[in-house]
Amino acid sequence: MKPGKAAVKPEQASRQATSLPDYTVYTLSPVQKSLCILFSGVLFAMIGYLFYHQWILSLLCAAGALVTPRYFRQFLLQRRRSALGIQFKQALYSLSSSLSAGRSVENGFREAVEDLRLLSPDGDHDLIFEFNIITACLEIGQPVETALQDFARRAQMEDITNFADVFAACKRTGGDLVEVVRRASSVIGEKLEIQQEIGVMIAQKRFESRVMFAAPFLFVLFMTMTAGDYMMPLYSGTGMILSTFCLLVLGGCLVWINHIMKIEV
Repeated sequence: MKPGKAAVKPEQASRQATSLPDYTVYTLSPVQKSLCILFSGVLFAMIGYLFYHQWILSLLCAAGALVTPRYFRQFLLQRRRSALGIQFKQALYSLSSSLSAGRSVENGFREAVEDLRLLSPDGDHDLIFEFNIITACLEIGQPVETALQDFARRAQMEDITNFADVFAACKRTGGDLVEVVRRASSVIGEKLEIQQEIGVMIAQKRFESRVMFAAPFLFVLFMTMTAGDYMMPLYSGTGMILSTFCLLVLGGCLVWINHIMKIEV
């Protein structure tokens, strides 16, 4: 789960060094995990009963819900990382404006925190927490590039890593930080715009794929309700084998659809 996003005091920075969030993993809370298993278990049991009309086999299908937290955790992780990328772009725009106005790097990060709070009034914001850590490290004399590189190491995101590396090189060599931040924010902004355009382009196809995936289940449900006697052979002997094969094929189609819809920039 996300840590609290309260402002970090300087004396707390060193103590939190070993407990800072790792943005490559996501841990479900007991409530999230239980609800995920419960809802997916009910759904799988309904699908099992629809295809087999036997409660024992339906319960066996429901057991498949035990693996769903892994996929739910991956979904939440991707959503968190996507939000972090957008937040980082917004922070760079703010930092670029502050540096262009002649503020120091330290004051630039503080201003970025305030700007991010305006965009997220509740303060429940990963980057607000991270920038609070960076400003706290600055107050105890730790170089800003060290704090940035630690953040990049935990985030494992290309944009953040590249920015941290270039920022550190500029600090060592006396490069133009204003230009570096400006170009970084521009490149990341263009990348996010491309991702959004791709998302819009495939949104319709994603919807169509979900409708096509749901169609066989709706068709079986319709036939069961309107022509139960006609469907009875599917619930015994060879029919059950055929139903199992169809479920496996549908599962494979779902995996394939998710794979081809995953486009990275």
